[in-house]
Amino acid sequence: MKILLVHPNYPDSFWSFKHALRFISKKAALPPLGLITVSAMLPSTWEKKLIDMNVAPLNAKDIQWADYVFISAMVIQRDSVQKIIDECIRLGVKIVAGGPMFTQDFANYPMIDHQILNEAEVTLPLFLKDLAEGRAQKIYRTSEFPDITATPAPDFQLLSQKNYAFMNIQVSRGCPFSCEFCEITSLFGHKVRMKSTMQILNELDKLFDLHWRGNVFIVDDNFIGNKKVIKQELLPAMKIWMQKHKHPFVFNTEASIDLADDKELLQLMAETGFNSVFIGIETPEEKSLHECNKVQNKNRDLIESIKIIQAAGLQVSGGFIVGFDSDSPSVFQRQIDFIQQSGIVSAMVGLLNAPKNTKLYDRLESENRLTVETTGNNTDYSMNFVPRMDQQELMTGYKKIIRDIYTTKPYYNRIRNLLRTYKPQNSNPMKFDIIALMAFVKSIIIIGVINRGRADYWKFMIWTFFKKPSLFVDAVSFSIYGYHFRTVYGLKSNRFRRN
Repeated sequence: MKILLVHPNYPDSFWSFKHALRFISKKAALPPLGLITVSAMLPSTWEKKLIDMNVAPLNAKDIQWADYVFISAMVIQRDSVQKIIDECIRLGVKIVAGGPMFTQDFANYPMIDHQILNEAEVTLPLFLKDLAEGRAQKIYRTSEFPDITATPAPDFQLLSQKNYAFMNIQVSRGCPFSCEFCEITSLFGHKVRMKSTMQILNELDKLFDLHWRGNVFIVDDNFIGNKKVIKQELLPAMKIWMQKHKHPFVFNTEASIDLADDKELLQLMAETGFNSVFIGIETPEEKSLHECNKVQNKNRDLIESIKIIQAAGLQVSGGFIVGFDSDSPSVFQRQIDFIQQSGIVSAMVGLLNAPKNTKLYDRLESENRLTVETTGNNTDYSMNFVPRMDQQELMTGYKKIIRDIYTTKPYYNRIRNLLRTYKPQNSNPMKFDIIALMAFVKSIIIIGVINRGRADYWKFMIWTFFKKPSLFVDAVSFSIYGYHFRTVYGLKSNRFRRN
């Protein structure tokens, strides 16, 4: 068999980092971990090629080479997926599809030859067996959540590493929480299932042997879902591995806010080489936290929790939402004040949307409030339901948040707020290497000369040089992120005029 694995294109979004990647001459932030893991599950005798459309175009000759085209996608990639499907049909090549988008929305794709839904550890072997016997079915589904200790290491060798800013691995699946708006538990369950420590070390070995050095993103939706194993087994082993290999990686991940409650865990993460963590903050409004069942965030001083994590040496990026039923017009200024005080530089603020297979979707459907399918893009100013708040007031308030946290003056003030107390503790701090130097030069030209807000850029750079010189590379990175965020949120466009 000849298998072409195709990763659809991501539109411009908060997490695409498209406008930041140009500063470091990279084409995509992250590689398609799902597809290269599926590749490792296919027969070793099959010939496999990968086309990540975020780094290279998909040509007709690539499709015609293949016996099957494998596609994996998330909802945000829907438009690109349709173009791939149309081209495969035009060229008469069969399609095998899987991943979160198809698992949630398989009924809308009857034209696909075979859909391998849910987790591939269960459904892919069934398809491969039937295919070998000449009786492959159209849809393979399961309600089973597999043991992932048998999951093979991804085929990292299929990647063109030079095109990516990060490599990525997965430690666990599942989340112990049940936020109303989140589809993670419907996809992966409440029970946290972990790979073995040896599996993770093996994957680190593979990345090391392929000469990757730099950032590794652990894609778990909640890395600390099983704190006991993380603290007692995985992190101690990773720490030893990092010391033995002279700290080749810097780790980033996602976690819940209760990470702040365990200072031993925080210290261990910093010592292992973690330097940042994404946390779903959502809102400072207790009523809204109660409404969406964000129990881990309730009844705590969220700012204090964030400061504890930062003081341990981990930067915090955060997700924020407006549009809850219990939100009042005061929520907009509260979100602005919270974000500015927190020192969360990368604050992803989105309008509430209801993905399929969530409790929120079911509730809104029963209330006849759903309007369209969600785009999966948190920065395109869309909602897929009728909110309780007046929609125009909600949109105006939302735009005010974006304007007041990402225009240059408040943005750089927020970074200063972080850098005043931030003390990275890992053994591989960001260094001023050739890539950082190139990024700095480009930032001078693009942000410091060409763009509006250049005076704020120079004030910030001078402040950092004299006040926090050891964090100068971080400061350059943050200035580049700000450029991306202002661009992707459209701060240069007429839609943000105050009138």
